[in-house]
Amino acid sequence: MNGSLLVLLSLIVAFLSGCTMAPKYSRPEAPVPATWPSGPAYEDSQAVPGAPEASAIGWRDFFSDERLHKIIETALHNNLNLRLAALNVEMARAIYGIRRVELLPTLDGSASYVKSRVPADLSGKDHAVTADAYDVNLGIAAWEIDFFGRLRSLKDKALEEYLATEQARRSVQISLISDIARIYLLLGADRERLDLARSTVETQQTVYELVRRRHEVGLAPELDVRQAQTRVEAARVDEARYTRLVAEGENALNLLAGSPVASELLPADLSSIGSNLEISPGISSEVLLRRPDILQAESMLKAANANIGAARAAFFPRISLTTAFGTASGELAGLFKAGSSAWTFAPQIVMPIFDARTWWALKATKVDREIAVTEYQKTIQTAFREVADALALFGTVDDQLTAQQSLVDASAATYRLSNARYMKGIDNFLGVLDSQRSLYEAQQALIGTRLVRLTNQVRLYAVLGGGSD
Repeated sequence: MNGSLLVLLSLIVAFLSGCTMAPKYSRPEAPVPATWPSGPAYEDSQAVPGAPEASAIGWRDFFSDERLHKIIETALHNNLNLRLAALNVEMARAIYGIRRVELLPTLDGSASYVKSRVPADLSGKDHAVTADAYDVNLGIAAWEIDFFGRLRSLKDKALEEYLATEQARRSVQISLISDIARIYLLLGADRERLDLARSTVETQQTVYELVRRRHEVGLAPELDVRQAQTRVEAARVDEARYTRLVAEGENALNLLAGSPVASELLPADLSSIGSNLEISPGISSEVLLRRPDILQAESMLKAANANIGAARAAFFPRISLTTAFGTASGELAGLFKAGSSAWTFAPQIVMPIFDARTWWALKATKVDREIAVTEYQKTIQTAFREVADALALFGTVDDQLTAQQSLVDASAATYRLSNARYMKGIDNFLGVLDSQRSLYEAQQALIGTRLVRLTNQVRLYAVLGGGSD
């Protein structure tokens, strides 16, 4: 028995120092420029001195609105998509645990009792023989000695797949937080647009009543009355539309939060929402390599690389060991007496001679790695484009907002002058309608531009990898 233990220990030492046949991993080059784009659209979006990078800022620090904080915290606790992502992480972790313990022997204990009767003509005696047999054993059954790294490669593959699911969970969280912030801002904008539509209905109703009275005394034609009425009805159409959009926004927020959001947490308008922390995109596009979706793609690439090692190991002998040590006796009382020990030692080696499937399996794993490389590089390209688009908008939206505010001011002045000239009988009512419509559209566009500016801040934070903690 001592000899078998020495053999077993030597096999374990050899196993622990075993090699893997997986190719050496090297990260593919990123198929994007090393720096962010430059040009007129990006002049105001360059790295801000002293501003932190997005991936280093927690979402609680980035968003300053306390009401939004509470909604996000509720969603992180209740959202089913995030819960599914977390469960996928737990599943992958369990699979990795299975693969990891496959490297170790499985120790089993067993006990049995056998009673048999042999007929006289077979027993070699002149009478039938009845025999009892008791045994207790402790042993290892069919433990594969991983000399060529097959199990080790499968374990590495499972580990990378587990890490990929963790990065997928982080991506889901980033997406969830950015979606909540975007809908929160959109809800604030829609409520502000609804207020504008309602005030416009009241204003146009007043104008309509004034024009109707002027028509009744013969100071305005019926055409002016009908034109004034069209503006009232158009404003009512917008009021109904924004009422619906506000309700849909609340429904979307409730869905993402996983429970109804209290009315006091909802924004009244855009102006009531706190500003976000200023962030820097950095100078180098290498910051993209810290995005969870890119880390996920790289983990899947590493998993595909490790799988090649398992496919290569299939061409080499597979060694397994079965061994047991225990006691055996014809009587229960004799199980643990001196001389009742029993043991078995049964190593086995299986040498593959010809199996065409192994060649195709190896080819499939290599193609799978190339697919993973392509997916990894495609993910980087998509991420670069997302950041570049957000930077282009970031670099131009302030100019757009300034111009839109000037347009609102000019439209308001034009409306006042047109209305005054109409009341004095200098111009017809059509000029008032045109100026009022232009003012209303400019005011709605101003709200939209402010919304674009705020949502782009959230988008830039998300595409740079912020919000995963």
